[in-house]
Amino acid sequence: MIYKKVKRLLDIVLSLIGLIILSPILIIVAIAIKLESKGPVIFQQERLGLNGNVFKIYKFRSMCVGAEKSGVYETKGDARVTRVGKFIRKTSIDEFPQFVNIIKGEMSIIGPRPTLTYHPWSLDEYTKVQCKRFNVRPGVTGWAQINGRKDVPWDKRIEYDVEYVENLSFVLDLKVFFKTIFKVLTMQDNVNVGETAKTAVAEVKENEVVVTKEESGK
Repeated sequence: MIYKKVKRLLDIVLSLIGLIILSPILIIVAIAIKLESKGPVIFQQERLGLNGNVFKIYKFRSMCVGAEKSGVYETKGDARVTRVGKFIRKTSIDEFPQFVNIIKGEMSIIGPRPTLTYHPWSLDEYTKVQCKRFNVRPGVTGWAQINGRKDVPWDKRIEYDVEYVENLSFVLDLKVFFKTIFKVLTMQDNVNVGETAKTAVAEVKENEVVVTKEESGK
């Protein structure tokens, strides 16, 4: 597909321009993070990328060191998030270091968001259809993000990812790009408010067991 080659070229050019233009903001944010709390400025985390290969995603650190031990994602009023972290998360500035991931060829500006190696589930638990999301480089933003972002259950997010891959085009990328800008400027859907698909399924199974026990006791 010719567009995939054009897309890669656009990713590199736009990322380089972004790093140059935003360099003053990046420096200020880095200093602010370092002054507020102990720990590295850049947070690195293993994610699943193109073809399911593992890579380290870069973000500005927005939580205190060791925050992951208390849970994977941020929730409303999360005490682990620093003051600087709250601001850079709301404005999505914490994602800017991913321009480096893009230049390295690990990510794209637009594509399915790279999932954790173990959440919502491990690579071998994805269905054949769901694995289509790994046919393209993961993105800083994507089709799922403009259709609800963090309040969409994981199974639905992956459906959006597969839909994006199957309909990949310049027009679709433009649509995602401009809708993302709108969501960032209006700070929409930037806090996790719902359970993951895996948790929801577990709860359903648990409820089924309870019902079965109750029925057997009648």
